[in-house]
This record gives sequence, C-alpha cells and structure tokens, in this order.
Amino acid sequence: MDNYTGFDTANFPGMKCMEWLKSNTGLTWCGFYLAPAPSHQNTSWMNQRKALSKQGWGLAPIYVGRQTCGPGAQNPTGSQGSTDGAQSAHLAGVAGFAPQSTLYLDWEDGSPPGAEAMAYINHWIAAVIAAGYQPGLYCSHVVAPTMKKSVSTTNPAATLRMWVWKVTTAARHRYDGDIRKLQPADPAGSGTDADLWQFEQNAVLTLPDTHCDGLQLDLSWSTLQDPHSPAPQNGKA
Repeated sequence: MDNYTGFDTANFPGMKCMEWLKSNTGLTWCGFYLAPAPSHQNTSWMNQRKALSKQGWGLAPIYVGRQTCGPGAQNPTGSQGSTDGAQSAHLAGVAGFAPQSTLYLDWEDGSPPGAEAMAYINHWIAAVIAAGYQPGLYCSHVVAPTMKKSVSTTNPAATLRMWVWKVTTAARHRYDGDIRKLQPADPAGSGTDADLWQFEQNAVLTLPDTHCDGLQLDLSWSTLQDPHSPAPQNGKA
C-alpha cells in the first residue's frame, strides 16, 4: 500500500512557499484550517483551496474546536459539540469542500477523555455527518483506541478516520533532516490503527534562499494522498 507525506502549519505560508514545497519535496498534502474556529481564529487558509488544488495538493480540513487544555476556547459539552460540528460543515462549504469530504476535529489533550469531552466529540461527529460530511479525529496515539471505541459505540454509522500524533518532542526545534529527501512511511508505525500519523511537531525548516526558510510546521504520514477524499461507507479507507 502506498503512503504519503504531508504537513500542517497554523498560518498560510504563502503561495510561493507552497509552490516551492510542491516542486522540491515529496510532500503531497497539507492541513487546511477551517476558521474562525473556537481555538483557531486565523482565517488565512480559507480562500486558498482552489489555488492549492490547482498546484496539486491534497488537503486535510482541520477544525480546532473547544479543548480541555491549552490555549483557546475550553469547557466542551455535548450541546457545544453539536454547534461546533455544524459550524465545521458550514466553514467547509464556504471554503469549497464538496459534501462527503472528511473533516478532522483537532483534539489536543493527550490525557484520557472525560464524559463531557467524549460527549463533545461524539456530538461534533454526529453534526458533521448530519450536514453531509464525514468525520476525522486528530488526537494522541495514547487515547486514540479509547476515543475510536467510544465513537463506534455512540455513532455506529460513522466511518471515522484517525489522525494520531506520536512525537519525540512538542517543543519548537530545528528540523534536522532534509525536507527534500523525506520519504513516506506507514502510519501503522505509530502503534495504532491510524490513517495518518503526525511524527514531527513544531519543526523549523532551514532552507536559505527559499520562500520557506524558517517555516515552522508539523509533519505527518498518511495512507491517503488526499486526506479529505470521501471514505468508503463500510470500512477504513
């Protein structure tokens, strides 16, 4: 099975940087932040979908909803999950993502989720499905099995794509590899049944004389060349 390498970064780095990365690296897809969201207000990605697709990028629409830790909006509840799921679908439509595209809820807390947290996540998923999209969940590899089991019980019709993070450091650091030579790997290396595996966080590229020098990004491997593409209704993509 083929695997693919992608990246995400909170603020849009500019079309010249995106063009350089597409032409000079093996990166094939990128995160696309749906905004304004409760914990991500920057809207710089929102009007870039057509141009990025024209460059040949696959896309992973990310919604950073309410959290139980860190910066941004907190106090997630089931009712708020319904509201935020509907907003995610609305923003996806505004950005031009077709119905049945997969949208990824960004969940930052790596500790076991409480009842309210899972209520928020499950209501978000139900709202996304009701609006005609498909759900994905970004979370720690530690809690991924528990979350997936809860979703399969509460939303048995959901075809959930899992994007897990498992990294050696979350601190900002210089990327020691050569981004131009980075090869794809199987997300199963995360130790989970994941569709995507984020293996680097807050890595800073050193690329003198390019439009991407100093870019801070996260790197992921995926089984999908285009992570938002519709998933089969009965089974993993």
